[in-house]
Amino acid sequence: MPSLSEADRQQLLRLARQSVVEAVSRAELPGQVPHDGVFAQRCDVFVTLRSEGRLRGCIGVVDVEEPLGESIVRCAATAALQDPRFAPLRPDDLAGLQIEISLLSPPIGMAPSDIEIGRHGLLISRNTHRGLLLPQVAVEHGLTREQFLDEACRKAFLPRGAWREPDTQVLGFTCEVVSDAGISVQE
Repeated sequence: MPSLSEADRQQLLRLARQSVVEAVSRAELPGQVPHDGVFAQRCDVFVTLRSEGRLRGCIGVVDVEEPLGESIVRCAATAALQDPRFAPLRPDDLAGLQIEISLLSPPIGMAPSDIEIGRHGLLISRNTHRGLLLPQVAVEHGLTREQFLDEACRKAFLPRGAWREPDTQVLGFTCEVVSDAGISVQE
């Protein structure tokens, strides 16, 4: 996906916020999902929700088969209400909610030594097990490269160090991150 314009970034954030607000307040999804421009593109995407700097939900899709607009609507609503790690958001949680959208480049096979903390995300795969961590995770948690690889294995329900095994696939990707952090948004 080519670099986004500021207008594209704002449109993506508006759609994600609208999806969260409608899902939380009315148990609905937006009636009209745009399918033109940036919304027509297809790429893997994650929507991360934070309240007061704390993670409140993060859901994404990889191997996407739908337009970006549809993916953002689905991921934003699901992150707000169905991330199994968190209680569903309530309407009074919306005022201070921050939204971050990560648009992923196609993953490529990488040697573990080539992974750069803060630049690359990880997708670890073995048989039916897959675990994905965004590049931001390593930075936010101060992980070393080896710890990052181990955490991606853990997320895939594989033992730590499984990334060293020849039958484990290590894929890396980069992200274009769109965030409204630091922007005051009135509902």
